[in-house]
Amino acid sequence: MGVTAVLMLPLLLLGISGLLFIYQEVSRLWSKSVVQNKVVVITDAISGLGKECARVFHTGGARLVLCGKNWERLQSLYDALISVADPSKQTFTPKLVLLDLSDISCVQDVAKEVLDCYGCVDILINNASVKVKGPAHKISLELDKKIMDANYFGPIILTKALLPDMISRRTGQIVLVNNIQGKLGIPFRTAYAASKHAALGFFDCLRAEVEEYDVVVSTVSPTFIRSYHVDPGQGNWEASIWKFFFRKLTYGTHPVDVAEEVMRTVRRKKQEVCLANPIPKAAVYIRTLFPELFFAVVACGVKEKLSVPEEG
Repeated sequence: MGVTAVLMLPLLLLGISGLLFIYQEVSRLWSKSVVQNKVVVITDAISGLGKECARVFHTGGARLVLCGKNWERLQSLYDALISVADPSKQTFTPKLVLLDLSDISCVQDVAKEVLDCYGCVDILINNASVKVKGPAHKISLELDKKIMDANYFGPIILTKALLPDMISRRTGQIVLVNNIQGKLGIPFRTAYAASKHAALGFFDCLRAEVEEYDVVVSTVSPTFIRSYHVDPGQGNWEASIWKFFFRKLTYGTHPVDVAEEVMRTVRRKKQEVCLANPIPKAAVYIRTLFPELFFAVVACGVKEKLSVPEEG
């Protein structure tokens, strides 16, 4: 009996692995079928995450409206998507729209241009984000306002402009790609964390308001989204709890992983996703359940004057 059990174990593991692989492939194909023919608007499509979202949704057969503040880079993304399109599958030529969310005076007009592309919007992916790092007293009020314009006012103006169409058709989904700093504050990122808290608060409220119209509001909160080829630096990071925690927090997630999660969020109509490894997730719970402990750890980090590289 014991020998039989030992022989059966590898077969059992192989069977489980096969079932997981089949499930993942079916989920991937199902995700793509969900967005087939859907009008998907992606802001800051020229960023690392924006490009990956464009790739995933374009492959899935979505009618893309790609927004960005640099026409040459938008055109390069357009060319890249067209060059890798599979002729055996139905894909649509992306439409390009110049949009700088930090210039809130033009967002309303650009929203009309976005609607004119296909006459409606099924899925809006609010992806644009601007980062800044430094002591609060050294960050100018002008820069604070710029961060709020790009990370908060710009996305909500665009959302408000496109929302009536979704409500009238009683269908649609709005995805906010936020940051874990919308849930907890990290030193030397006051303006950035404030803008992310504000955005998360707005879309949490909006979710309840539009539920009766069958409009879904989703938030995806990763840690920092790293560039394609950046790996965590080597060094004595384990010298303190603070440094170890910060290394895990700032290493971040890969754009490909976040884009795939955005697709899953659209397919499953998830309301909230926290895309992070266990340590940042634990920090969110510690901040809620044991705030004094969290504040003590954070204060210890400030005293050590840790300098963390910022991407972008």
